[in-house]
Amino acid sequence: MSAPGRPKRECRSAQHEGSPVSAAQNASDEVQWPESIVNHEASGVLELRWADGLDSRLSHAMLRAHCRCAACEQARRAASANAEIDESIRLHGIHPVADKGLNLVFSDGHGRGIFPWAYLRELGLNATS
Repeated sequence: MSAPGRPKRECRSAQHEGSPVSAAQNASDEVQWPESIVNHEASGVLELRWADGLDSRLSHAMLRAHCRCAACEQARRAASANAEIDESIRLHGIHPVADKGLNLVFSDGHGRGIFPWAYLRELGLNATS
């Protein structure tokens, strides 16, 4: 159910047409929420359209490289150099996490990271800079 006055958010795959999946509803007007989420599976891009008109196009590989789960943070701290990004990585699952953001599951089996809305927006802003 959507809250009165709130737009319905979509999460869909560009490769598989089907009915939209509603994202969790906005609990705070301070949080920037995407109006739509489209997974372009073939090209490996997650596209988020924000209410202010910003379009974020985030590569699956970049999202995997920027996972902030404890295991990935620890691995980055332990590495002496930045690891190469595997461009063949693809998203295999996109799951809303209450009103917080998305849990992304990747083709390498990793699925522990939660990507808050603010972090996804930040990644999108950095990708366009």
